[in-house]
Order: sequence, then C-alpha cells, then structure tokens
Amino acid sequence: LHEDPALLKYANLNATRYRYFRWTPRTAKYTFIYVIAVPAVIGYLGYITDGKYEMRGKRRGDIVSEF
Repeated sequence: LHEDPALLKYANLNATRYRYFRWTPRTAKYTFIYVIAVPAVIGYLGYITDGKYEMRGKRRGDIVSEF
C-alpha cells in the first residue's frame, strides 16, 4: 500500500505536538475554561442540589423532588 504523505505528516505532528505548544492568550483562556471553570460550575451545581432529588426507589406518580 502507498502511504499518504499528508497523513504521515499529520501523524508526526500529532505525536510531537508538545514540542510546538506555546502559551498564548487563547490557549490560556481555553485551559482556564476547561480546567477550572467547567469543573467549578459542575461542582457548584452538585453542591446546591445535594439531597434535593431522590432518583431511586420511585414509583409511578411519585415526584423526584424531595422539597
């Protein structure tokens, strides 16, 4: 089989991506969003709804909300 040179170049670039990484305002923004902001929002939502909903042991017609 003949190997595609563009695919080989992409595979090599993907394997050595860390060598070409630079901190720019854009990469810093996305890193902050995905590493700090998203987990913080999910954690906050989990904290404020803790104990509010019971998802097991319900029968037809029972409400999910405990309050």
